[in-house]
Amino acid sequence: MCRLAAYLGPPVLLQRFLLEPSHSLYEQSWAPRELKFARLNADGFGLGWYSADATPATYVNQMPIWSDINLPGLARTLSNPLWMAMVRSATSPYRTGSANTQPFTHDGVLFMHNGYVEDFDHSLRGRIRHFLSTDIEAGIGGNTDSEYLFALLRQLLTSDDELTLEGAIRAALELIDEWLDDRKALLNLLLTDGERLYATRHALNADCPSLYFTTDDESFDEGAQIIASERLTEGEFWQPVPQHHLLILDLDQPPELIRL
Repeated sequence: MCRLAAYLGPPVLLQRFLLEPSHSLYEQSWAPRELKFARLNADGFGLGWYSADATPATYVNQMPIWSDINLPGLARTLSNPLWMAMVRSATSPYRTGSANTQPFTHDGVLFMHNGYVEDFDHSLRGRIRHFLSTDIEAGIGGNTDSEYLFALLRQLLTSDDELTLEGAIRAALELIDEWLDDRKALLNLLLTDGERLYATRHALNADCPSLYFTTDDESFDEGAQIIASERLTEGEFWQPVPQHHLLILDLDQPPELIRL
């Protein structure tokens, strides 16, 4: 289990998004309010953004976010119109390490997953590996359920040039439901193609993890749209994403909620 957040809007300094809110993701690493199955998110953290030429970039560290001596300087100087961030609480038996630290990226997409798949090694890993092409399977660098979920999405997108990111998310969740039997899966996914944010609040045979969004938080500039596992501020501006829904945020459209 983890805590995650994403920002889409006018360019904002990383420190404004990650460090300064009253209940920032930085604070959620040691003082989460709605985290189940863990007390701390101390098993690493990661950031994702896009460069000026629309190339995705990531910065990951297997150590707790509060121990990274480079982060304050980076946060004061890096500004971007899109940020993704996660603080990690590793799920047994998956080890800490850079290869297992999100966000993951490939073919212009940034991906994060908050949750877990019960008994993944015996319930889904083999099913997903059988579904993957040799090239996509060879690109898996870690051993987490999260990276395999991203590989499943990549396979669906590669196999159908006309499939949208929304369609791939729905298809992946349908396959997981088909393959999982009666085991639990917490499936809060957060993806971006650099233009839109896609977030699911979803689970199978379990309660959904928390997830919120805002498009009018006065702590941020007008036009800012934010998704987070827990409200970043104390204002009345945040709405829960309904359970079993996909949320799409687009600067040119109102928020879209789609039943899964």
